[in-house]
Amino acid sequence: MNTGFNPSDMANVQLLNNQIHRGLRVQAGAAARYGDNQRFVPVILGEFPYLTVHYPILLTKDQDTGAFFAGAMLGIDEGENLFLDARGMETYRPLNLQRGPFFTAGNEVAVDLDNPRIEPAGKPLFTEAGEPTQYLQSILALFRDLKPGLEMTKAFVESLARLKLIEPIDVDLAFDDGSRRSLTGLYTINQNALRELPDAVVTDLFRRGYLQLIYLMIASLKQIPVLARRKNNALLSASATLQGA
Repeated sequence: MNTGFNPSDMANVQLLNNQIHRGLRVQAGAAARYGDNQRFVPVILGEFPYLTVHYPILLTKDQDTGAFFAGAMLGIDEGENLFLDARGMETYRPLNLQRGPFFTAGNEVAVDLDNPRIEPAGKPLFTEAGEPTQYLQSILALFRDLKPGLEMTKAFVESLARLKLIEPIDVDLAFDDGSRRSLTGLYTINQNALRELPDAVVTDLFRRGYLQLIYLMIASLKQIPVLARRKNNALLSASATLQGA
């Protein structure tokens, strides 16, 4: 997950300024039109306890670098978030979705003025006196967690790879409407390899806090059938709607 920006990639990204952007407003809620309809969202270690009770936490590979990264699986099909409805998201919303149109620029925060979340009816970023509003303060706090969290998560995933604790997981699902889905390119913890680790390595993982994170990832696999049920209900609902049309 990259929370920084390359000026050549986004023509209308500016460093946040309490004078220039005094009247800027941002829609903070979850909605498909704002980009919350993501099947797989990159996450950081600090989110694992919140994620594991709702979503499978899996690994996949960056298409550009081939490096593994951790993410929460929110849907089955591309462009699908099965936890998103007209009211938003009632479950925990990953930080990478919460950050909206904002990016890091060194030690500062930048905003993408072309982002669809920039709307006159949104939440203000600054008070009339130019001070950050409560909403903007929450975004600044988010980045204080997110930015160092990226490096910690990268180190954790690299440790998993180095210890050969990563294995592919193929998700094959069948639904009541007769359709099937086969998801590839996803990875999880190799539990056999975990059990075979030397005691000294396990102790080191425990002391670094990695062992708990590993078990959270394993526990989160129980959310795959829950996710499948959500997808099944969505398919049946869509089918019933078509039949009633």
